[in-house]
Amino acid sequence: MDAPATTPQQDAPLYQKRIPIYTRTVKGRFRNFKTGILLLAYAVYFSLPWIPWERPSGSHQAILFDLVSRRFFIFDIVIYPQDIFLLALLLFIAATLLFFVTGLIGRAWCGYFCFQTLWTDAFMLIEHFIQGERPARMRLAKQPWNLEKILKVGGARALMLLISFWTAFTFVAYFNHTPEYLFRFFSGDLISTAYFAVATLTVTTFIAGALAREQVCIYMCPYARFQSVMYEPDTLVPAYDFQRGEGTAGRVAVKAGLHTREERHAKGHGDCIDCGYCVQVCPTGVDIRKGLQYQCISCGLCIDACNTIMDSLGWERGLIRYDSERNLNRKPPGKPHLDFLRLKVLGYLAALAIMTGMLFYTYASRTDFEVRVMQVRQPLYVVLSDGKVRNRYDIHLVNKTLAEERYEITVEGIPSHAVTLGSVDHPVYIPSGKDLRIPVKVDLDTDEVTRIEGFDFVITPQSDPTKREIRHVSFDHPGKH
Repeated sequence: MDAPATTPQQDAPLYQKRIPIYTRTVKGRFRNFKTGILLLAYAVYFSLPWIPWERPSGSHQAILFDLVSRRFFIFDIVIYPQDIFLLALLLFIAATLLFFVTGLIGRAWCGYFCFQTLWTDAFMLIEHFIQGERPARMRLAKQPWNLEKILKVGGARALMLLISFWTAFTFVAYFNHTPEYLFRFFSGDLISTAYFAVATLTVTTFIAGALAREQVCIYMCPYARFQSVMYEPDTLVPAYDFQRGEGTAGRVAVKAGLHTREERHAKGHGDCIDCGYCVQVCPTGVDIRKGLQYQCISCGLCIDACNTIMDSLGWERGLIRYDSERNLNRKPPGKPHLDFLRLKVLGYLAALAIMTGMLFYTYASRTDFEVRVMQVRQPLYVVLSDGKVRNRYDIHLVNKTLAEERYEITVEGIPSHAVTLGSVDHPVYIPSGKDLRIPVKVDLDTDEVTRIEGFDFVITPQSDPTKREIRHVSFDHPGKH
């Protein structure tokens, strides 16, 4: 019997082979903005761990995520594990801000601020600096390996690897005292975990920025997939003016009889001369003339490229521009503008305002110390041999200041002699950033328990008695149950 015919679906490969992208450099306001963000981001990221900052206690480093003492130092702000609600609010605000901006101007985060974009952009600039412009890089890729190719490709990759290493080294520096960490790292005196972390981050940064590049944005990043949920017809994105660019007879290159706009329009052709410059500058290889595509990261480089061509021809800019789908479908299109008066955008803005207000309120209302009083409920109470009833409690005190503190623990509602603290000195001493658990026993006479349902623990810091905290607790006895 003859073998069954193979269907096109069976012939199709499971994975598409990657087509290398050789980007052309371009000048313009969006390129300048991207470069400015790149330089600012690198300056902030690589310099922050080295900034000194005087504190009464703890590390004298401006930014330090101290996992050993379980404290995050951010200039004059100290965050403890107990402040996890602040982190949750901050993450919610970041996500809402991302959605808000996307609803207005598309994937601006991806195009200008994303770490993948920043490091890929830097590595592409290195390639251009060492290997030359797009045609030179394409020729270099096709030619056999020789001394020139080894020096140019190897030199570019070596510089990328060096930046990847310093990126990884800096990331780990945020969790260590940086000057000491630098010395111990290169003297081989750190634990193996630190070297493993730096090695892993170096390799992954190099792979993502030097090798995978746009593949991370297209296939690995989930944001590229669900962005369409946040897009609306009024969202501004890099877009091709199809009416102006195509005309009625389609786009065509400049040639005899089609040099001026008047000649082109007379024959039904649009302003697009099909130069392909917009595709050549795109870091993800998108042809913006085919409409909005999920691969587009809204970096605006295609706008700079098209404006450069329009300037050289003496024609009006804006054939490719930030515009909305609704405006582009008008005949003729109007002037692009941000439209804030939309339900989804206003909803994002309202959520952003509420959560930001909650963040500031929560931070402003933080206390210098934290108190938790838990009643030990196994058993609920104990009847002693002398007839007294005993309840046990556990007081957890956290000193959230940058100075040592002593705390007075008193009671209200019961006699003070009924309270016995555990094996700690009184007042209770707690160093900066530390916590202490204090077992407490409360013994009351039989005649007292019948009239006492509960009482208050009062914790008062000696440095500022006005900041005392009161915790009400119940007292269990046989007659209560």
